[in-house]
Amino acid sequence: MADESIRRAAQEYLAERLNEVNEDGLTYEHSLNRDGAIALAPAVWRKVAETVCALCDEWNAITKENTLTCKETPLGDLRIRCSGRPHQMVIRFEAGRRLIRIDNTARAECEPKVILSIEGYATDTGTRDARLMRNQEPVNLDTLILGQLRVLAGLSRRTSGKT
Repeated sequence: MADESIRRAAQEYLAERLNEVNEDGLTYEHSLNRDGAIALAPAVWRKVAETVCALCDEWNAITKENTLTCKETPLGDLRIRCSGRPHQMVIRFEAGRRLIRIDNTARAECEPKVILSIEGYATDTGTRDARLMRNQEPVNLDTLILGQLRVLAGLSRRTSGKT
């Protein structure tokens, strides 16, 4: 009977050690992800700014007029306006909190504000990268920004499917 007690105690000990190792590994992984996000957040913001400006330029090229104007404010925010509409969209980068906020005054009041977080992750090659997340899901930036531009221009967020 003593042997059974020793065996159970030793197995509990091993289970606890395994649990500690897993927790330490998760904590270490979390710190690597956080450090990666901190280091790469400015690059993610640049990608967001470039994507927004490129989509506005493409929109204007298709309409053959300056429908959307995209300007960077002295604080580094992006401000997008649609000609003939009183609304604007402001995109802010909060470096310390690793957040990007999109405030579109054309959105319906019942719609939530868009808050994107910048999170680090491990790539397949073992290096670290950072991506935009919303509601704990990776964000398709082009689709998100296009939906916001459509709302700003007075259109529905999605196409009706008619050609």
